This record gives sequence, C-alpha cells and structure tokens, in this order.
Amino acid sequence: MNKLLFVPLVAALLPGIGCTLAPRYSRPAAPVPASWPGDARPLTNAPAAQDLSWPAFFPDPHLRQVISLALTNSRDLRLAVLNAQEARALYGIQRAELLPAINGSADLLRERLPADLSSTGQRITTSEYDVNLGAASWEIDFFGRIRSLKNEALQQYFASEQARRGAQILLVSSVAQTYLTLAADRENLQIAETTLDTQRKSFALVRHRHELGLVPDLDLYRAKTPVDSARRDVAAFRQAVAQDQNALNLLAGLPVPDAWLPTNLEAVLPPHEIAAGLSSSVLLTRPDVLQAEAQLKAANADIGAARAAFFPRISLTAAIGTASSDLSGLFKAGQGAWSYAPQVVLPIFDARTWSAHRASQVQRDVAVAQYERAVQSAFRDVADALAARANLGQQLAAQQSLVQATAETYRLANSRYEKGIDSYLSVLDGQRSLFAAQQALVSLQLAAQANQVRLYAALGGGSPAEFTPAYAFRSSSGLKSPD
Repeated sequence: MNKLLFVPLVAALLPGIGCTLAPRYSRPAAPVPASWPGDARPLTNAPAAQDLSWPAFFPDPHLRQVISLALTNSRDLRLAVLNAQEARALYGIQRAELLPAINGSADLLRERLPADLSSTGQRITTSEYDVNLGAASWEIDFFGRIRSLKNEALQQYFASEQARRGAQILLVSSVAQTYLTLAADRENLQIAETTLDTQRKSFALVRHRHELGLVPDLDLYRAKTPVDSARRDVAAFRQAVAQDQNALNLLAGLPVPDAWLPTNLEAVLPPHEIAAGLSSSVLLTRPDVLQAEAQLKAANADIGAARAAFFPRISLTAAIGTASSDLSGLFKAGQGAWSYAPQVVLPIFDARTWSAHRASQVQRDVAVAQYERAVQSAFRDVADALAARANLGQQLAAQQSLVQATAETYRLANSRYEKGIDSYLSVLDGQRSLFAAQQALVSLQLAAQANQVRLYAALGGGSPAEFTPAYAFRSSSGLKSPD
C-alpha cells in the first residue's frame, strides 16, 4: 500500500481503539430510608405523579390556560432552555476534538534575490504556488484524555437538560400556587367586604338606638371599632389581590386575561390526587437528583482526563497537495507534494499534573456530597408534603365545624342584643370569631390544594418526555399573546 494513503488510514482508525482512564462509575447509595415515614401514609390507589401529565393533574381549564401561557412566554424557562442549548453546543465542540480539523490552503510566494546572494551570480526572481489539504496538530487520543473531556461535556449537557426540566416543573407549580393564592385572597376579600357591610348595618342600628337614648356611648364606640377594622382588612386584601395578580403576570410572561382569573377558591377545581408509592426510590427520577448525578458523572470523567495527563500526548500534522513554480503548472502531473510530522510529548516533571489530579478527585467527592444532599432534600420535600396531606383533612373538618358554630353563636348573640337581653360586647366577640374562623378555613383550603401541588412537584411530576420543549423562543421578543 502506498504509504501516502497508509498514514491517513491509520490516523483515522486510532481514535476508535482509544480508551479512557476514568474510574468505573457506580451510583452512590441513597442516604435516606427505603420507605416514607410512618405518619406520611401515602395513597396507593391513586396514579403516580410520574404517570400524570400536568394538564391531567390540573383539571381546572382556566388554570391550564394560564400554565400554558407561562410555558410559552416565561423568561426564566427561556433562560433554562437556552442554557441547555448552549451546553449541547459545547458538547459538540468537545466531541469534535476527536476528529482532525481538515483545512485547505493556497499560498503564493514571490522572492527576489540580489546577485551577490544568488547561486548563479545574477539577480533572480522566483515564484512558488502551492495548494494543500491537511490537518494541523491533531491529537491522537491513545489514553482517552479527549474522550474523558467529551464525556464530561456530555454529562454537563445532561445536567443542563435536567435543570431545564426542573425549571419547567418549578414554573408549573409556581403558577398553580400563585393562582390558588390569588383565588384565596379574592375569597378573603369577599368575606371582608361582606363582614364590612354587615358591621356597617349593625353600626347604623346601634347609632339609631343611641340617638333614641336606648344604648350607652360605650356600645356606639364598640360598634364603630369593627367597622374600622373591617375597612382596614378590605384594603389589605385588595392590596394582596393586586400583588398576587402582578406575580401571576410575571410568571406568565404576559398579562393574564381577566376571564382566566379565579373569582374565589371554591370556583377552582382542586388538583388530582396522586400516589407517592411505597418506596423512596421514586426520588431518583427527580430532575434535581438527576442533575446532581449527571454532575457527579462529569466529575468522574474529569478524573480520567487528569489521569491521562501523566501519559504521552501524540499529535500529528499532515498535508497533501500540489506545488509549482508556475501557476499554469500547478495541477500538472508530477507536481504532487505531501508531508507529515508526528510529535510525541512525554511529561517528565510537571507538578501541576499531580495537583490537577488531586483537585479532580476532590471535585468528585464534592459532587458525591451534593448528590446525597439532593436526595436527602428531595426525601424531606416529599415526606413533609405527605405528612401535611395526612393531617390537613382533619384540620379542614374541624375548621368547617368551627365556622358553623361561630356563625350560630354570632346569630344568637345578635338576636339577644336586639331583644335587649345581652350587651353588644357579645355581638362584637361573635363577629370577630366568625371572621377569623372564615379566614382560617380559607387558609386551610388553600394549604390543602397548594400542598397537593408541592407534592406533585416534589415527586418530579410528569414523565420526562412531557418536558421535552415542543416550542422554541425564536427571538428575544418573540412572545406569544393569549388568544
């Protein structure tokens, strides 16, 4: 075989027989119990969070519309998508290091020599034309240094993909919780406005009786106090509603149409029940846990690159082309030219390689600790949500009974006062108790639904395929408006 063809052929085959010096990867044992705490009592007859897409988990049509709007226009999610795209491009750059960079070049050299420097004793002008195709300083990856760096870049890309998926889950849950909070605050505003209207009527009645001399001044001022308190509460809830709406618009990326906003919490269909399963192994599919594991694999691959630095590095510079002293004879037969120059660099003493190797091992240990912490944090998130779900039902039942009792107490106290049997102090106490009980009931209803959303997010709700972006941000201003 012609050695001119043999050299590129061998060079092309060498990367295929390369290996890496990275340690064999093994997933660290999860530093959490194999099952959930005893007080969590996970459901077993409901679908798993991973099997339930977010449109199925949120049955309320208006909430689904707001979430879709946010997924299309959120700047935070756009940044996560762009970061993943950047990591993928960087991986492509690193992977391309395994292949030679072939470049074409064309050169012209004209040179004039004076007579005293010319071999003929006369001044001469020479010309040289050449066209070449070649590779410069291509490293042949005998010991897997480039492959290790390629694997590290690949795992960093996987980590960015999981970060994007986590950002999407966080966006979905944040929109849902903000939407539910807005609904609860609007319901509290309705309760406050109803209470203010009732207290104004009571105050008008007391003032009329005071003008007739039937009640003392003390009752008049006692009746005025809750009116002012209710006015303050109405203003506070109006502020909360406005701030909730601003937060929802920020998450959605565009102003949410008023027709999509909830009137109160009861008008919102609650999220679907989900099961956490009996084993905590479901946490291993959470995006933050998968992201930490990908970063651990990247650190493991970096050790291979650090180990390869102790071995020789072999590079090759080669070119093939044609050359002539005359442009017209550049491509004639017999004008072929070629060259190749292999180079071997053998490290003898470089203290930096030992420090780099130790640093890569420490970085791997740091990544192990971060992975274990991610698993522990995920376990606590799910366990807390399960514990809350196990107890919120009892709290809601008790609070509903309390609201009924305080409402009846207020009704009886008001009736006794109107008949002159009791003082207005009992009416005032009944109003305060009823208002506080109604607010507490709304807060518990919000907590129950928001906890379902937190549990869904804590379990990494939705299959990974669901979070593959089917949309693209075409420009910095290419936002979609609601229909």
